[in-house]
Amino acid sequence: MSQTVLIVDDEQTLRWSLGEALKDSYRILEAEDGPTGLHLIQEENPDLVLLDGRLPGLAGIEVLEQARKGGFKGQVVMMTAYGELETAVKAMKLGAFDFISKPFQLEKMSKTIENALQASKLKTANRQWEAAQSKSDPFHDFIGESPRMHELFEKIRKIGASRASTVLIQGESGSGKELVARAIHRSSGQSTGPVVEINCAAIPETLLESELFGHEKGAFTDAKARKKGLIEAAAGGTLFLDEIGEMGLQLQARLLRVLENRTFRRVGGIEDLEVKARIVAATNKNLLQEVEEVRFRQDLYYRLSVIVLDVPPLRQRPEDVAPLTNFFIDRFNHELGKGVVPVDGDVLDVLKSYSWPGNIRELKNLVERVLLLEDLAQLDLEHLPREIREPDTNPQMGSDGVFRPEPLTAVELRHILRTLEYTNGNKSRAATILGISRQTLREKVKQGDRAKATTAGQDD
Repeated sequence: MSQTVLIVDDEQTLRWSLGEALKDSYRILEAEDGPTGLHLIQEENPDLVLLDGRLPGLAGIEVLEQARKGGFKGQVVMMTAYGELETAVKAMKLGAFDFISKPFQLEKMSKTIENALQASKLKTANRQWEAAQSKSDPFHDFIGESPRMHELFEKIRKIGASRASTVLIQGESGSGKELVARAIHRSSGQSTGPVVEINCAAIPETLLESELFGHEKGAFTDAKARKKGLIEAAAGGTLFLDEIGEMGLQLQARLLRVLENRTFRRVGGIEDLEVKARIVAATNKNLLQEVEEVRFRQDLYYRLSVIVLDVPPLRQRPEDVAPLTNFFIDRFNHELGKGVVPVDGDVLDVLKSYSWPGNIRELKNLVERVLLLEDLAQLDLEHLPREIREPDTNPQMGSDGVFRPEPLTAVELRHILRTLEYTNGNKSRAATILGISRQTLREKVKQGDRAKATTAGQDD
């Protein structure tokens, strides 16, 4: 089958001349403005887009931005007027293959097109090879030797091989829920299909609906063309809904209907479309508690929780601390040009005894921070934060060295406050490090403050 080239330019003469030159080698599509070009990208998924920088309705760079956000992975060559260097640079940052200044020689354009499509073939071949590798080892992203992880791997294999259409993954922030979702996908018969991810906390409710379900042209003010949603984009693969507990009640009702009927409609649409993807949801919240507090629908919870995977926190699998730490040391040695040796002895004992409220993400950030800021050959106790290397600074340990358990919310709040201190109060950066949304960070701080106030009142 011929590869498809989409020409998006408001000059009819240029579209005609390019089309005539290319039509014997490629399937040619044309668009005279930005919205039409974006619509054809979403509908036809061309192998290559020749995209003018200045277009009516939607500038070329906006078309490229929206296409990438929608999951378009094809090649793009920007056609820019002389002097539009800033646009060209931005396009390259968004993954454009190349840019050509107008007016251009047809011979040069033909060579650029040939190179771009050859690169596209190589990318496709690489993705297929990676998919084959992933299929043979669904757990190649995991570092885990503990019994808890081997038990988790076995459950993932069974779920992946099953016909289960919905899976719920539960676990604390930073414990590896996204890796579990990808392992389920790679263990399934749909491993060559796409994995489409969306963080339900990172997108406003009004936009999340359109992102999930897509919309028809004219469905709302800015809907200038039909747009496929992520449910459609995940056809033949897996749709991963991260932080499902942050989804609003109105959208939860729509999602429930999707899970029950396996059909959906685009926003503003009347046609029922079939869901052709496995839906995997993840949360770091206690959804039963959210149900009791009327923040999560009970019927949706029971529909999601037919198959539940619990990802163990790092403190429950201390056997994995050593391989994880040394994995991150090796990784950042390569990235930062360092030569730090693997940890052992007292340092390893201290790391294994720490509670790791931020889980694997906290361990990764620690290793990265130490290797980035310190000039060292090996990681010693002096390089560890005080709360890790000195157990008596941990509020969970008494002066007699006996463990004093406390509510998880208290541990979580303390970790959040430490992270805010590390970022000098920058909430956005702290939320990114913690792997949660800014809104979730604010809510957790408020919940922690309320819990402390309640405890203080009881003590009085």
